[in-house]
Amino acid sequence: MVRIGYTMMTEQAGPRALVEHVVGAERAGFDFSVTSDHYFPWLESQGHAPYAWSVLGAAAQATSRIPLMTYVTCPTTRYHPAVVAQKAATMQLLSEGRFRLGLGSGENLNEHVVGAGWPAPHVRLEMLQEAVEIIRALFGGGPVNHHGAHFDVENAKLWDLPEAPPPIGIAVSGRRSCELAGRLGDLVIATEPRAELVKLFDEGGGAGKPRVGQLPVCYDTDRDAAVARAHDQFRWFAGGWPVNSELPGPTAFAGATSFVRPEDVAETIPCGDDVDAFVDAVKPYVDAGFTEIALVQIGGEHQRPFLDWSEKTLLPALRRL
Repeated sequence: MVRIGYTMMTEQAGPRALVEHVVGAERAGFDFSVTSDHYFPWLESQGHAPYAWSVLGAAAQATSRIPLMTYVTCPTTRYHPAVVAQKAATMQLLSEGRFRLGLGSGENLNEHVVGAGWPAPHVRLEMLQEAVEIIRALFGGGPVNHHGAHFDVENAKLWDLPEAPPPIGIAVSGRRSCELAGRLGDLVIATEPRAELVKLFDEGGGAGKPRVGQLPVCYDTDRDAAVARAHDQFRWFAGGWPVNSELPGPTAFAGATSFVRPEDVAETIPCGDDVDAFVDAVKPYVDAGFTEIALVQIGGEHQRPFLDWSEKTLLPALRRL
């Protein structure tokens, strides 16, 4: 059975509200949760970007069942991989084994803030590979010394290690990232229902490992209001990863999406309260071979009605898939 997850979208709600949301998701019966890890929102209308790791620590204490996961953390620029390893190990202890570490090559939107420049895509993948290797070594428990092409680690050791380290997920968008995920990851992460990504991941060594996708949705009993909100806050989604990873800030995203119409957004994001439309939007992920799909309810102030509707209507319908 496909597992259905809930997204704590840090770009659209403050830290206390995000914790309340994931508590509600656990109560509603979602199978897992994921958390974005941004320094900026994509668009100013989203309005938030709290520190995801503080939110995760609070969520670990406020919940008891629902798994937690970064979706995704970039361990190469804003965070050094040795620090990511420490944060992830601590989260696994706080959550009592419910944490998964989702990693990716990052977006200029968030990583530019430390002034280190934004490397070319192939360099970002090289950095991600080296970062994953460092994190794995630190999860192994011994002192780590590393002097590589992109990172230095000097006599590092994690003093608080969980019995089982967090599984590592790797976000993918093409052949090279799929090969990397299949070889070094415990699961694969994607935001598009592309069967070729799953196939390349399997060929790279990922056969039998979880495949996690993500789908934005906009529940509202007023469909016109849902479409307007999705357009206002999530039209950036139309750009696709090759474009979105390069844009430097919300102003750039606003400019790049100025010609995206509400009806364009409604063609790709289910809006309203027709449960069949939501189920139909999930099906391509199932058909592509994804084993887990995390839903993003658009609008930070519209989580509670979505969670209520999910518990009563949406989750039962999706589980019939």
